[in-house]
Amino acid sequence: MAKKKLLMGNEAIAFGAIRAGVDVVTGYPGTPSTEVLETIAKHRPSDVYVEWSINEKVAMEVAAGASCAGARTLVTMKQVGLNVASDPLMSLAYIGVKGGMVVLVADDPGPISSQTEQDTRHFAQYAHLPIFDPESPEDAYLLIGEAFQYSEKYHTPVIFRPTTQICHACASIVLEDYADKHSIEGFVKDKKWVIFPRLSYENHIRIIKQERLLADVFSEFSYNRLAGDMKATYGIISNGVSSAYLREVLKDTKDRVRTLSIATPHPFPEKLAVRFLDGLTDVLAIEELDPVLEEALLKICGKYHLNVRIHGRLTDETNIAGANRYENVREAIDHFIGRAPGVRKPCEVMPQLPIRPPVLCAGCPHRASFYSVKLAMQRTKQKAIFTGDIGCYTLGNAKPLDMVDTCLCMGADITMAQGLHRADGSVKQIAFIGDSTFFHTGISGIINAVYNETDITVIVLDNATTAMTGHQPHPGTGLTMMGNSHEKIYIDKVLAGCNVKCIKKANPLHLEEAISMVEAAVAYKGVSVVIFEEPCIGLRKPRPMPYVDAEQCIGCQHCIKEIGCPAISSVENDQVVIDSNLCYGCGLCSQICPVGAVGGAEE
Repeated sequence: MAKKKLLMGNEAIAFGAIRAGVDVVTGYPGTPSTEVLETIAKHRPSDVYVEWSINEKVAMEVAAGASCAGARTLVTMKQVGLNVASDPLMSLAYIGVKGGMVVLVADDPGPISSQTEQDTRHFAQYAHLPIFDPESPEDAYLLIGEAFQYSEKYHTPVIFRPTTQICHACASIVLEDYADKHSIEGFVKDKKWVIFPRLSYENHIRIIKQERLLADVFSEFSYNRLAGDMKATYGIISNGVSSAYLREVLKDTKDRVRTLSIATPHPFPEKLAVRFLDGLTDVLAIEELDPVLEEALLKICGKYHLNVRIHGRLTDETNIAGANRYENVREAIDHFIGRAPGVRKPCEVMPQLPIRPPVLCAGCPHRASFYSVKLAMQRTKQKAIFTGDIGCYTLGNAKPLDMVDTCLCMGADITMAQGLHRADGSVKQIAFIGDSTFFHTGISGIINAVYNETDITVIVLDNATTAMTGHQPHPGTGLTMMGNSHEKIYIDKVLAGCNVKCIKKANPLHLEEAISMVEAAVAYKGVSVVIFEEPCIGLRKPRPMPYVDAEQCIGCQHCIKEIGCPAISSVENDQVVIDSNLCYGCGLCSQICPVGAVGGAEE
């Protein structure tokens, strides 16, 4: 029986996938995609299998295997995760799938929590794969089911592309009954599943023909919405959440405008676009991120010799980077139509928010880890370069720690350190990597360093979870998303198996011990590793809070200037105070006070 429920966009997608009869769900956590898999794990029927894979490539390949046997599969990741998974996905486009396979790639315009603003619609074009682009949580709930159907009907993976504003928006969703569970035939041996050059040539021809077919099919697809005044001379094309903003802007106006909302940007619904363009003189393209729709219309105008002026990012009439908002969409439309901004009620001007730089949490063990390495290098008077990675510990780049000199992508800390060493062997290379990232893409870098006898030190920041994306389990935790417990995979044993000879372990909150371990590792010639083990504060209760002895405190603010803990601040006469609402009692400040004015922390 249908019921209405307030859901986040990611939750709506998850319920939509369950409704569509998904059998196997794999992925790697990454904002803004993470809650999709977590919601399925929480609400799944008993016969649905869910896993956090060690990385996106593995997730893609596990789902591909299940799909070849006829299971309906969903793979979840963020846009940069698709870079990791691109190798199997490109080949899957050629050999095809059996059970419906949807690859959810959450793009992050802004970006809010990503290294890049890459637009996955380009990847769909490059891989010759259909892509679905929801414009609201309600839309996403239903559209994910359509994606499974098209995937199964045309034997192709389908990319599903929500953006941050869709993933994290909330809406009341009418939840329909689940579809009847389909039977999984199982794997049937067939040479088509073995990719080799001759088959790839034949399949390349097939997928190009199928692209053209789907362009026609999508021209009649109900989620590609042609609306507005068919006698208008001005038109606006949009996609994703930009379509929702567009409707908001136009709902209270009497402007004669024709609109086209695109849910399937690739293959582009050409015949529908020609109908849209008929009789128009000007069209504005509003989209995130790149001018994909704009360029598609330019090609169609050239192909059909249509005298229509296309406006958008290429003409600097919409934002060339960043996420769209109601305000900038309205501004672009006002300019396009030639309407004075004052015709309608102006947007309320919000006060400028103070700039708040990102910072490691109070009590975060990574702060102590960075600080111990910093002191070790100061004491040994060695020049060092600190290569960083993706995670909470990227924040080690901020002052006063200033301990991250490079950050490229997951796992690149270990490999970039090797390249830096080859360029200048006189400088010590120290790489920082988290426990989840170590399993994601760190191991291959370790093996490469050992194999090529590279003198680097790797610091593994093991806080027993995947913290930045919401405390998901990984192989080192001994837990899975199916709720099973098993013997965890120990990082030191993996390193020993990779033939690393110098492996040190320490609790970073025991400062002097941590420093000595770093000094010993740095002195070793070859690959050395220090594993700092201390759980994330999200996994433990606060310890007794240290106190500041006002009579002993000399106001030097050494504790503030050295570690930058947000729980420590100063008041009148430079007197240091500790905020009881923030402090987790890690005790680091009590270990660095030069006059012993900070005490009372648990040993």
